[in-house]
Amino acid sequence: MIPAHYYHLLALLITGMVLSVWFKKLTTPAAVTGGICGLLVYAGAGYTGIVAMTAFFVTGTLATAWHTNEKQKLKAAEDDHGKRNTSQVLANAGVAAIAGMMFIILPAYQHLWALAIAASLSAATADTLASELGTVYGKRFYNIITWQPDQRGLDGVISLEGTLIGVGGSLLIAGIYFAGFGSAWLMAIVIFAGTIGNLADSILGAALERKGIIKNDAVNFLNTLIAALTAMGLFMVF
Repeated sequence: MIPAHYYHLLALLITGMVLSVWFKKLTTPAAVTGGICGLLVYAGAGYTGIVAMTAFFVTGTLATAWHTNEKQKLKAAEDDHGKRNTSQVLANAGVAAIAGMMFIILPAYQHLWALAIAASLSAATADTLASELGTVYGKRFYNIITWQPDQRGLDGVISLEGTLIGVGGSLLIAGIYFAGFGSAWLMAIVIFAGTIGNLADSILGAALERKGIIKNDAVNFLNTLIAALTAMGLFMVF
């Protein structure tokens, strides 16, 4: 007999999928992919993971829609008015889903996989908010590699304001993790790892994406992977 909470989870995920397609925030295949990612995230981090994933999606959607006209003038707005496809969903939530799958395979390391999920979503949230809102509210913009002034909206260009907004995004996910698992030390790791992932995203953008070597989805996936590995490394060392 299937436990009742699984029916509740499926109802929640299906509702989210339908609403995301209805409001044109995800394509239908992307919504299905997001639902599968949600199931795996739940496996690894329970409802805490689902809340963190939802927080990423909601804040990212709102940030993408904020001052769209201004960002379009800079060619910094997402294609299709922020409607995400399957590749974009996997780029942001794929690492979290993999960590959830690893819990199924190696359940003895649940705390490690839950931390990896939180760190990857922390980085995804930090990157999205820093990119979308930093472009709007940043005052001075610099190339993260050369530290020379550069044009806002370009790959690898950061601002102090955007970076701090990104830290705020990591703090949001870390707060959710703390509420679910109750460890201030691991909460600090989630914030730190998310910030490292966000900065790594900018470095990859300046060094590789701007030159056409890799695309944005690959940068986002690597950003979340770096955050997850950073958190796991700190967990095992300390």
